[in-house]
Amino acid sequence: MSEVIAVARAARVASRALALATRAEKDAALHAMADALLENEDDIIYAGNADDLRRAEAAGTPANIVDRLTLTPERLAAMAQGLRDIAGLPDPVGEVVRGGVLTNGLELRQVRVPFGVVGMIYEARPNVTADAAGICLKSGNAVLLRGSSSARMTNEAVVEAMRDAIAASGLPADVVQLVPGESHDSVKELMRARGDVDVLIPRGGAGLIRSVVEESTVPVIETGVGNCHVYVDAAADLDMALTIALNSKTHRTSVCNSAESLLVHADVAEEFLPRITAAFQTAGVVVHGDEDFQQHGAVPATDDDWGQEYLSLDISAKVVASLDEAITHIQAWSSGHTDAIVTDDQRAARRFVAEVDSAAVLVNASTRFTDGGEFGFGAEIGISTQKLHARGPMGLPEMTSTKYVVVGDGHVR
Repeated sequence: MSEVIAVARAARVASRALALATRAEKDAALHAMADALLENEDDIIYAGNADDLRRAEAAGTPANIVDRLTLTPERLAAMAQGLRDIAGLPDPVGEVVRGGVLTNGLELRQVRVPFGVVGMIYEARPNVTADAAGICLKSGNAVLLRGSSSARMTNEAVVEAMRDAIAASGLPADVVQLVPGESHDSVKELMRARGDVDVLIPRGGAGLIRSVVEESTVPVIETGVGNCHVYVDAAADLDMALTIALNSKTHRTSVCNSAESLLVHADVAEEFLPRITAAFQTAGVVVHGDEDFQQHGAVPATDDDWGQEYLSLDISAKVVASLDEAITHIQAWSSGHTDAIVTDDQRAARRFVAEVDSAAVLVNASTRFTDGGEFGFGAEIGISTQKLHARGPMGLPEMTSTKYVVVGDGHVR
């Protein structure tokens, strides 16, 4: 038996015990995990993460990836608070989705149940290690964590602290495990562990997600890259549009809900383009634009730019003649993650919401709000851009399946 299959089967055994745990037991484990992260700050930040950062810098890793990889005391405290927040959320396991008494007297209930064993494949961002562990534990799932080799030492320190806390709280430590191995072979083995792993969730760049979706025999919940658009309509409040475009692009560039493309209606372009390009220039944003934007200092945009998830201080930009052209452009180039319209025209807003087929469509709000925490879910394990089972930020309910419970009194058919 390979090491990957061994940990998957240990997770299966642990998941059965976790499925019987009460909410109080799971919440106690989550609080213990949060305490353990803070108590092990030196091992996590100044040993594990510092080592990962040294290797990243020596390898010439791009700044946006280094930012995702970096842990600070503040970020570690946020990870711990995230676990406490999950503890405060309702337990989805056992929730009755629907039910009643059939005409023949049978009692029928559809109830939420855990998946069982969840595999997470993700890049950098060691905060995902704690988030995924907490969300899976609260929803009754064992989790197999396969982060990138760039965060290996950090992830090992985080997982060790959490496993000790879980065991001390009385639950099986194997409900949270790192997938052994640093080569792609271990990832491939995880992707093909059908029967030992119930579902895989990839979280990272387009290449990682495509690889998992195309190569996995385990069912996949696809999280998507974020080529997010902001469209400034002819009826937009231009002060609002300026604020939303800037926030969407510059609030944090290395995340999937950062805006990567700006569309501006021709009727407001003469007034808005000088303002937005000056604001972008002040913020250090490089605009990859069409001819209209190039007149205000943008570099020429190509088709590669329209479909690009930059994750940096870059944005593609174009003037469109109509709402129809804006929607057509978004339909052609959006990744289906998040797209926003800025307008005071309710008819335009309704059309945009109806015709833009993305997991989240925003009206007069920054794309940065597409987030489980911002939506009030308390936490998220990723943002799904697919249409089956879950779409958009995935909170605790999305980490469950359902089963039907039927109770009779000697009924036969």
